[in-house]
Amino acid sequence: MNRELLMLVEAISREKNVERDVVLGAVESALAQATKKLYPGEVDIRVSIDRDSGNYETFRRWLVVPDDAGLQNPDAEELLMDARERIADIEVGEYIEESVESVPIGRIGAMAAKQVILQKIRDAEREMLLNDFMSRGEKIFTGTVKRMDKGDIIVESGRVEGRLRRGEMIPKENLRTGDRVRAMIMEVDLTLRGAPIILSRSAPEFMIELFRQEVPEIEQGLLEIKSCARDPGSRAKIAVLSHDKRVDPIGTCVGVRGTRVNAVTNELAGERVDIVLWSEDPAQFVIGALAPANVQSIVVDEEKHAMDVVVDEENLAIAIGRGGQNVRLASDLTGWKINIMDANESAQKQAEETTAVRALFMEKLDVDEEIADILIAEGFTSLEEVAYVPLAEMLEIESFDEETVNELRARAKDALLTIEIAREESVEEVSQDLRDLEGLTPELIAKLAQGGVHTRDELADLAIDELTDLTGQSEEEAKALILKAREHWFSAGQQ
Repeated sequence: MNRELLMLVEAISREKNVERDVVLGAVESALAQATKKLYPGEVDIRVSIDRDSGNYETFRRWLVVPDDAGLQNPDAEELLMDARERIADIEVGEYIEESVESVPIGRIGAMAAKQVILQKIRDAEREMLLNDFMSRGEKIFTGTVKRMDKGDIIVESGRVEGRLRRGEMIPKENLRTGDRVRAMIMEVDLTLRGAPIILSRSAPEFMIELFRQEVPEIEQGLLEIKSCARDPGSRAKIAVLSHDKRVDPIGTCVGVRGTRVNAVTNELAGERVDIVLWSEDPAQFVIGALAPANVQSIVVDEEKHAMDVVVDEENLAIAIGRGGQNVRLASDLTGWKINIMDANESAQKQAEETTAVRALFMEKLDVDEEIADILIAEGFTSLEEVAYVPLAEMLEIESFDEETVNELRARAKDALLTIEIAREESVEEVSQDLRDLEGLTPELIAKLAQGGVHTRDELADLAIDELTDLTGQSEEEAKALILKAREHWFSAGQQ
């Protein structure tokens, strides 16, 4: 019987083009499953087949777990202190094995054994095909629509299948069985049955890869796509940079009579693409990203990573775009929060900020309105600037003599010290449950305390815009932090 087993293994190995050890492993699994049925409880069985003779041994085994962990499954686990009574040098994570009677192969249900073996072989074949496909290093999956699966599309390329989820499709795109499809390979998930390759047609990476295939200069390193933002099926923006002064980045990506950009547009169901020149200067980058709108002026706020962009009435609608599409894509492309406003709104905002800074200087520096306005006119917007801007720069202000400058700097430093003491006292009032919240840095805790947020529940009660105003975070970061703060509400409700 054992010789017949080895002959059968050899035959299956040759027929299915699967390694002999894989088939033997499948037989071992089948024998182990059959042996488990002879024992009550969830026992752990291991079968070992001799690769030369075909003889096999069966072992029942127990996993060694830490003493303080307790036994989750007494039928297949043993505490470390008990295990060491049997094997002195055994460690956590190792197994204690005990030889038990082997189940004769003839007693295994033929169908059950066959199913286990064939499934193992199918898994091995699938893994071999997948490894062969992935070894090619392709980033775009090209195939045909095979079938629909719960709203997802299964795309077949040779004998390999990919899964295009509904949320990764281009909106309003109607794909049918037999249609040719190209999509970006986002990840490979071997736990998924059938189609382990996850695809996307809506990801920015897909557009970048399409341009890389259409524009040889990108592959040659003459051009680089720095970033991409998409509203799938409608409009997109890409930022390009030339590493060779002789190469026009925008014209090269557009191609002769638009052939290159049109090829990408046609692949993406008519998605219109704006090609923007990337710049190290964030303000210049944003100006280019907002095209075709003309920008009058930009105010950059480094701390909040935001920009106030002023456009005239004629360009206001163009800059914002239909449904805010243009400014949203520009923001995604550049990574900056962009606030579009006309000249009147800008003047009003500047007046409000000037009023706030004037009040700050008059209160904290104990000066009159005239002194405060001189500081504002010279470009001072904070107490830190008054306190720590180089002395020589402040002495250049015609309206101030050296004594006045020294007094203003001393008062600013005293005010900052007072504010810092008050901030530390406020932080001390922050509850431990808020301090322990994952994702909160000391800087964020200080900002929350300054804004009157001292407990986890107070943070959880905030709206997203309230939190962004307090901390200067992005909406996504603020939303994630609030949801994290609310987790204990839901867990408490479930209990």
